[in-house]
Amino acid sequence: MKDGAIVEKQLVAPALSTSPIPIPILNKDAVEMPSSKLQQQHWNTKNLGLRLGADFTSAACAASIVAPLISLIDRSIMENASGRNTLANSLKTSFRTLLVRPHTMLFSKPVALIFMVYGGTYLTANTLDTATSTARDQPATHVTTGTAKFAASSAANVGLCIYKDQVYVKLFGPGGPPRPVPLPSYFLFTLRDCLTIFASFNVPPLLGPALTDRMGTELRKKVSGTTVAQFAAPALVQLLSTPVHLLGLDLYNRPAAGGKVSWRDRWTQVRKNWAISTAARICRIVPAFGLGGTVNMKVRRNLMERLA
Repeated sequence: MKDGAIVEKQLVAPALSTSPIPIPILNKDAVEMPSSKLQQQHWNTKNLGLRLGADFTSAACAASIVAPLISLIDRSIMENASGRNTLANSLKTSFRTLLVRPHTMLFSKPVALIFMVYGGTYLTANTLDTATSTARDQPATHVTTGTAKFAASSAANVGLCIYKDQVYVKLFGPGGPPRPVPLPSYFLFTLRDCLTIFASFNVPPLLGPALTDRMGTELRKKVSGTTVAQFAAPALVQLLSTPVHLLGLDLYNRPAAGGKVSWRDRWTQVRKNWAISTAARICRIVPAFGLGGTVNMKVRRNLMERLA
């Protein structure tokens, strides 16, 4: 019995011993790593083709609504800045054409350029949201607000808008043969568009919830804080972007050949047209990124909710 107890003790003792040397758990990483990688690589590709179609449809709907009015206002601002016509007379002439011969206005090159600018801008923002929701496995209705969206939307809007502006200044600028647009004008137009894009795409999602929290219950039932911010932010930023726009136009309208135009003269010209041009640009930016942005957002959201 004693020998048997000794043998039993020897058999049990190793299991109860506390060895200072850790015993590795084999294949622990082999079990956990693939699971982690599978989670990281899981994408939301449900109805991806239809979701991209929804991005295009919502962008086209919004651009179609705002393009005619924005084209009229842009033309009047450029003709007023160049001295070719007053802002009021230019608007009257354009509205008369729109009422009497609407087809000649709606299918004209200026309107097509505006449709290209804002349709391309909305589409870029929409497809970025879709790409993000796909790569991060988010719902189809997911909307981003970060640096990537600002950079992508700005790049699209600035590139398309600069092309539009260099055509517009040649169509509606001062008389004489068209001249190349100076490089400083391109820089100023870029700065103007970056300010507008930031206020139109990045500010409303950030400011909207704060406005909603401060709105009364009855007011919330009628309008959301995001909708208010979508109209207010792009309009208010025009107080800063309009003089930048006017300076870019003045550099084209009055070339500094031989140093005949001083910066003081240019500032006087900008200040002269600042108030009326700011009012006109607010009238154009509200439909462009207020009405257009709201239509694009709501049409896309409704379509995405059906595809989610």
